[in-house]
This record gives sequence, structure tokens and C-alpha cells, in this order.
Amino acid sequence: MSIAAPSNPKEITLRGIILGILITLVFTAAQVYLGLKVGLTFATSIPAAVISMALLSAFKDATIQENNIVQTIASAAGTLASVIFVLPGLLMIGWWAHVPFWPTFGACAVGGVLGVMYTVPLRRALVSQSNLPYPEGVAAAEVLKVGMASREGAAEGKAGLRAVIWGSVTSALFAAGGAAKLMAAEVAIFFRTGAGATGIGASSSLALIGAGHLMGITVGIAMLAGLIIAWGILVPLMTNLTPIAAGVAVADHALGIWKTEVRMMGAGVIGIAAIITLAGLAKPILGGLRSAMETARKAKLEGAALERTELDIPIFIVGLVTLISMVPAGWLLASFLQGGPLASLAVPLVAVGVGYVLVAGIFAAAVCGYMAGLIGSSNSPVSGIAILTILGAALSVGMVGRTVMGPEVAQALIAFALFVTTVVLAVAVIGNDNLQDLKTGQLVNATPWKQQVGLLIGVAAGSCVVPPVLELLNHANGFVGAPNLDSISDQPLAAPQALLISTLAKGVIGGNLQWNLLGYGVLIGLALVLINFALKKSSNDKYSLPPLGVGLAIYLPSAVITPVVIGAITGWLFDRAVERKVGGEAAKRIGVLVMSGFIVGESLFNVALAGLIVLSGQGEPLAIANGMGEGQAMTIALIVGTAIVWGLYRWSAKNGQAVHQA
Repeated sequence: MSIAAPSNPKEITLRGIILGILITLVFTAAQVYLGLKVGLTFATSIPAAVISMALLSAFKDATIQENNIVQTIASAAGTLASVIFVLPGLLMIGWWAHVPFWPTFGACAVGGVLGVMYTVPLRRALVSQSNLPYPEGVAAAEVLKVGMASREGAAEGKAGLRAVIWGSVTSALFAAGGAAKLMAAEVAIFFRTGAGATGIGASSSLALIGAGHLMGITVGIAMLAGLIIAWGILVPLMTNLTPIAAGVAVADHALGIWKTEVRMMGAGVIGIAAIITLAGLAKPILGGLRSAMETARKAKLEGAALERTELDIPIFIVGLVTLISMVPAGWLLASFLQGGPLASLAVPLVAVGVGYVLVAGIFAAAVCGYMAGLIGSSNSPVSGIAILTILGAALSVGMVGRTVMGPEVAQALIAFALFVTTVVLAVAVIGNDNLQDLKTGQLVNATPWKQQVGLLIGVAAGSCVVPPVLELLNHANGFVGAPNLDSISDQPLAAPQALLISTLAKGVIGGNLQWNLLGYGVLIGLALVLINFALKKSSNDKYSLPPLGVGLAIYLPSAVITPVVIGAITGWLFDRAVERKVGGEAAKRIGVLVMSGFIVGESLFNVALAGLIVLSGQGEPLAIANGMGEGQAMTIALIVGTAIVWGLYRWSAKNGQAVHQA
């Protein structure tokens, strides 16, 4: 479907900016909670595009390019919130007791701006002159085209908005049932395996079901493989090597071995999967850059004027903004060290930090941008990038601080490495998002520089939301592994990614990193890479087993991964059931929006619950006393959850048919 565009269409408008910022505020809050609870985030471009089209349809002069700017601004929510994969580590090591606004805002904003700047020169190489599929960018463009091109598209836009609302409301009510203790929030079973033990858990979370649907069957099967490796092989094996002690519960033994040994192997799998992925990117990225530079040189020699759809932010401005950004970056790092045990080393440490942000940021942005084009933003190896970044940062600052090493100095070095990693991760995830958005823009005849400005607006809005939401959750719940001196609830958020990153930083700088366990993970990862290569080759790239997905399932709790796997399988079954029916494609898109609503509704409810905890001073302000046992509570959760998912899938199928007949 082609979209005819005027020579100068309406793109950046005040109403579009306001709408994009509002969507960004909502989605960023949801993403922060989801990432802290389960260690996963989701792409927000498609639901943002649907909401934009439904609301801007009230204006007759709204254009597809204007709607594209709205989703570009809002997409920052799905990416910038990923900094919470690192920031809670500063609370876990006891460096921060509370989340300060300005350092957190500054790290997000500086990293986000650099992420946009670094990917501007990559647009021609990785978007307009590339054959990369950009699955999420193409999907967002198709949603925009369908929504703007016909009466059927208008009907689908309205159905899509209803889908997001229905998904959000039902998941919020379902989460409220758990908060009220009317349904079990989690169930687990553990049992002996010889002298050892193992088990499996599952959270009653519609958000995780939705995340599984959005990730797709390929990642779902990879995570299922990770569950089998972790809890079917590694935990039984390691617990048998370390037999259960007298008086220790089976569940405690299995979980203890998984936390201290198996999940570190999972980190090794993630790390080696990322390294091998990066190694394979060098040739196509360099080739694409050379091609883009040659094209630009020829255009300059021939005096050819670039079309509107090829106009980026001028390279002079890109370079100038990049250099200027090093000033606040240096100031942030210097302020972070001020008054601490590393004050005497501030100059060399700030120099190392700024240099690391500059160099590692370019590398991370290019790699994540390429991976976004290859497999999508949601599946991009951000976890692997974070692991490699913290290892590099810890080694770099550790070398500078080695001469004055002591307990206080070691803690300060760990904190500084985490803060530097936060900035680099912000660069990486915004670079990851920028190129995906630019692909959407290319397909709807948008102006690249206006999209790049739109993303900068989204970065500013998202940077304002992350610190207060993070501090609210810190005060209400706290985080696993942190002192949580001022937290009200006794149920801290897991923040699994931040726990891993801070553990790696402490291990590198303290010299006690469990390299042997990481090494075992690397061997498992190499085997998975070979299996994935053989599978793709034998099936002509039809099937694959992404090693990163397997590694995440080994590292993250089974209670998180199990519902994600279920969501991936049920989503695949739904897509197969409707694909040959009338309105099947529309039904699939509506189903995606319902699942996005699941994530948004549950996450926003829990952010609101955190606010209620702080206001009331009670850890469980909605709990209702009842005599139900765990089995009864879980049965209710299973029945209610199944009814909601089945009912909304059926509703999606009917609406897809109705849209087609509109």
C-alpha cells in the first residue's frame, strides 16, 4: 500500500507534540515498573500509533506523517526506561538511599541525545540503503497506512483504541484482585531429584502473557528451552553436586543454587551470545557506512539536491551537539564523584568516563541499531550490551582506582562504573529505537530530521518520568539486594537485570567474580550458537533458536519466564486460528493491541499501588482478609486469567471480521 504525500506535509505540530508527550509519560511509567519487576520491556510504537490515529481523527487535517511523529515521540518510552536495568544497582550497593532527580535525569537525557546523534549518520547505511527487515518498524508503518488510508482503516483505528483500553482495564482489575489477596500472585512447586532438588514457578500476570504474545513464538520457544536447561538440567545437576543440608527446605535449596550458580551461567550465555552477534555485525555495518559516504560524496559532487525524505539533521549540527553533550556528561560524572573517596582521582576518572561514553556509545548505538533492523527493538540484545558495557566500565575505572583501593574506594568505583554504564545504555537503547522509527518514517514518506527532533522531545519527556517513578517504587517496595532502609512494603521488586549488572561490577572491581560459572555459561552459549546456526541453515532461515532468549530464560526467574512462554504459545495459536478467516490480519493487529494493553494496565496499576502504599504507610493497603489457601487462590487466578485471555482473543477475532466488513 503506497501513501501519497504532499511536498511539505503537516508533521511536527503542537497538538502532536502534546499528545506524544502524554503517551510517553504513561508508557514510561509502565515500562519502569515492568522492567523492575520482571526484567523485560516492550515496544510502544504500535499502541502509540493506534492511540494517536484514534484521537487525531477528530481533526480533518491530520496526516499520516503527523501520526508518525506522535509514535516517534512516544516510542522513547519503550526504550529509555531500559536504564532501570542498571540504575537500581546504585541502591543495591548502598551508594544511594534515594533516587536523586537531577543525576538520573541527566544520565537519561545526555545518553538519549547522544543515541539520536550517533544514529543520524547511520540512517542511509542501515535504513534507506539496507535490506534489513525492521519487523517492528514495518509493522508500525502498516498500522499507520491502514489507519489513514480507508474507511476500513478508520474502523480498525477505533477498534484498536478499544483493544488497548479493554486490555488495560482488565489487566488492572486482575492485578487488583492479586493485591486484594483474592487471587494468588504466584505459584511454585519444588521437589527432590535424587540428592538434589528442582522445581518450577509461574506468576499470575496478564502483563507477562502479553509480553510473550508480543515477543512471538520463536523467542517463546527459545525461552522454553532456557527453562528446560535451567530447571530440568542445571539446577538438578548442581543441587546433586551440593546435597541438601539437614533442615533446609527443598525450595530453599533449589532456589539458592539457582541464584548463586545457575543464573551466573545464564549471564555467561547472554554475554557470549552478544559478543558473537556483535562480531558478525562489523562487516555489514562498515560496508553500509562506506556505501552511504560514497553516495553522499557523489551527490555533493553532482550538486544534486536531496529530497525532503532524505534530509537528516545536518552533520555539522550532529557533530556540534555531540561535542557539546560531552560538557554535561563530564559535569555529571564530576558531580557524582564530588565529596566522595574518589575526589582526588576525579580528573582521570572523568576523562575515562567521558571517553568511554563517547567510544562505547558509538559502538553500542551502531550495534543495537543494526539488531533493531534485523530482529526488532524488543528482541535487540540490550541485556548483552549492558553486560559487556559494565565489564568494560568496571575494568576501565578499576585500573584508575587501583592505586588507592580500599573498601570505600571499591564501593565508589563500583558506583561510578554503574553510573557510566547507565549513560552508555541510554545511548544504546535510543539508537536502537531511532533507526526503527526512521524505517517507519521511510515507509510513510516522513522527513527524517523531523523524526529525529521528535525523538529528542521524547527523550526529554521520558527523562523527566524515570527518576520520580523509580524513587516512588524505591520508597514503596525497594529492591531485592538493597538495604531498603526507607521502604514500606516487605515485598521488594526483583530488578533482576540491575542485580546482575551490580554483581558483575562488584566481582570485577573486587576481584572475586565467579569466572568459572561465567565460563560454563559461555560453553553453553557456544553450543546454542552452533545449534541455532545449524537450525537456520537446514530450514533456510525459517526456524531459529536465539541464544539470547535461551540465556535470559536461564537467568530470569521461572515465575517470570513461564507465563511469557505461555503467552508466546497462545499468541501463536491465536494467529494461526484467525489468519485464514475474514479479517484475519486485522484480528492479529487488534490482538497485539490487547496484549499491549495487558502490559500497560497492570504496570500502571502497580505504579498507582506504590503511590497508595506511600500515602497510607501500609505495605498491603488493598489486602482483604480471607480464609483461602494457596491452592484455592491460584485456581481462581487461573480460571479468571484464562477467561479474560480467551474472551479478549475471541473479541479480537470478531472485531477483525467487523473491521474488514466496514
